[in-house]
Amino acid sequence: MSAVTAIAKREIRSFFNSPMAYITLGVFLLLSGYFYFNTLFLVGQASLREFFNLAPLLFVVFAPALTMRLLAEERKAGTIELLLTMPIRDSHVVLGKFIAALVIVAIGLLLTLPYALSVANLTAANSSFDWGPAVGGYLGLLLMAASFIALGLWASSLSRNQIVGFIIGLLLCFAFYIIDRTAVFLPASMGSVFEFLSVDYHFRNIARGVLDTRDLIFYFSLTGAGLLLTTRTLATSRQ
Repeated sequence: MSAVTAIAKREIRSFFNSPMAYITLGVFLLLSGYFYFNTLFLVGQASLREFFNLAPLLFVVFAPALTMRLLAEERKAGTIELLLTMPIRDSHVVLGKFIAALVIVAIGLLLTLPYALSVANLTAANSSFDWGPAVGGYLGLLLMAASFIALGLWASSLSRNQIVGFIIGLLLCFAFYIIDRTAVFLPASMGSVFEFLSVDYHFRNIARGVLDTRDLIFYFSLTGAGLLLTTRTLATSRQ
C-alpha cells in the first residue's frame, strides 16, 4: 500500500501545483454556489434540494476533467512506461491515481459544507433541520464521483490525448447519468434494467437519507468495473 500512497500523494501535489486545480475547483464552486444561492435568494427557500438535483450533472463534467490527464499525459510523455517498469503492480498505479482524484473531489465537496450549515441556521426556530438527507446527499455524491472517476480513468488510459480522454469520459459518465430517462420509451422489463443502471437513480435514493444495499452494491460494482478495465488496459500497454 506504500506504493499506492506514494502515487496518490504525487498526483495530489502535481494537481495543486498547477493552475488546473484552482480553475477546476473554482468553476465547480461557482456553479454549485449559483444553484444554491439561486434557490435561497430568488426562490426564497433555505434548501439544498436544488444543489443536490443539479450537482450530479456537474460531476458528469467535473470527474472527466479531473481524470483526463492522469494516464493520457503519462502515455504522451512516455513516463507511463517508466512507471510500469517499476516493481509495482498495475493495480497499484490505478488505485493511487483513483484515490488522488477522489481526495480532490472530497475537498471540493468539503468546501460546499457552508451551504448545509447556512440552511441549518436558517431553519425556523420551531422546527429542526433534518441532517439525514443532507448527509445522504453528500455520501451519494461521493459514491457517484467514485464511479465517474473510475470511468474517467479508463477513458484516460485509452488515449495519449487528454482531450480525447475527456470526451470519452464525458460520454461514459453522461450515458450512465441519463440512461434512466430513456426507460419511458422501453417495455417495462427493459425499463427497470435501464433505471437500475442509472447513477442518478441510485443517487436520488441515497439523497433521501435511506441507505439501501442495492444502491451501494451498484456504485461499488461500477467503480470496481472501471478500475478493472483501466488495469487491464495498462496491462495491455505493458505487453
